[in-house]
Amino acid sequence: MIGAAAIGLIVAIGLMLIRALSGPTLYDRVLAVNSLGTKIVLFIGVLGFVLGRPDFLDISVLYALINFVSTIAILKFFRYRSFQVPLMRRTVPQRRSQSGGDDA
Repeated sequence: MIGAAAIGLIVAIGLMLIRALSGPTLYDRVLAVNSLGTKIVLFIGVLGFVLGRPDFLDISVLYALINFVSTIAILKFFRYRSFQVPLMRRTVPQRRSQSGGDDA
């Protein structure tokens, strides 16, 4: 049963790799790479279970965190074209109304 899960994950990894290479847009490719990373995390967990090595789960959790942070960083870079985005946006001063009356 676990062997079938591992084979299914390998097939899913192959399909995600094809999607990452042939995605029509950048966001399709980023989504495919993120899904590929998730499938690899699952595969590392299954492999650790099969081999009887519980420390593989620690490795898979670390890989999942790296996958998440790298996906956010890639999307931020392609949105702003830089990693250095100011924390506060500059606001344009608003014009005062020309009514001349009191706002009371």
